[in-house]
Amino acid sequence: MQTITKVHKVAAFTTGEEGGNPAGVMIRASLPEEPAMQRIAAEMGYSETVFAAPQGDGWRVRYFSPDGEVAFCGHATIALGAVLAQQNGDGIFPLTTNHAKVTVEGRAHGNGATAALQSPATSSSPASPALVQEALKLFGYSVSDLDDRIPPAIASGGVHHLVLALASRDKLRAMRYELGAGRSLMQRYGLTTISLVHAETPQRFHARNPFASSGVYEDPATGAAAAALAGYLRDLDWPHGGAIDIIQGEDMGAPCHLQVQIPDEAGSSIRVSGKARMIGE
Repeated sequence: MQTITKVHKVAAFTTGEEGGNPAGVMIRASLPEEPAMQRIAAEMGYSETVFAAPQGDGWRVRYFSPDGEVAFCGHATIALGAVLAQQNGDGIFPLTTNHAKVTVEGRAHGNGATAALQSPATSSSPASPALVQEALKLFGYSVSDLDDRIPPAIASGGVHHLVLALASRDKLRAMRYELGAGRSLMQRYGLTTISLVHAETPQRFHARNPFASSGVYEDPATGAAAAALAGYLRDLDWPHGGAIDIIQGEDMGAPCHLQVQIPDEAGSSIRVSGKARMIGE
């Protein structure tokens, strides 16, 4: 396996040659010390930087935001898959995170790649009334703004997200909140993001993901939240037909497209795929 020492900059879940959520990718013969990974992630300034080193027949990976380590990050995993394909050829790459074993498939082309991750196992449970009320207050929403077909829930696919489904695309577009208050709420409830979604159709969703838990106002594309949402929709018996598309980042001027495949088995891994583009290479 070929290794590199530079930090690659990769936009994940791009729409054509536009948009995407940027991530840093560093691949080395061994992982740097934790303080060094944290420093590099802070210097990069992206919502996440992923660090990878060969381990057995795969790769040991860790994810860092500018403020701390994250258990799992979907868009950084897609970015890693793109770099691994560029460096080592197309393939399926086994990854070992702090808490799970997952895979990412990368197919290189030109200055980018297509990549698909297999998430950790998914789960969901109803959100407590207290959490829902606090979250609605944070964004200035009311209970009447919610889509009652998709009740508020804690959904997990590697990390925990609060899912709030809005009945109106305009309400989603108007999303605003105070970063410090959002950070406090997410940290108190152990949330990585709040996943605000609108179902345009049963198979086409619009999403916004505040990531205040790590000091990031909003992520343009969130693969972990996509997997968690898909697992929750499966638990709800939502008529997804085996796949959904998620449009994210439009309201930030960074359009992103996440393709999600949903197998029938409850709790099983979700496949999240998209395009990636190398930045400045």
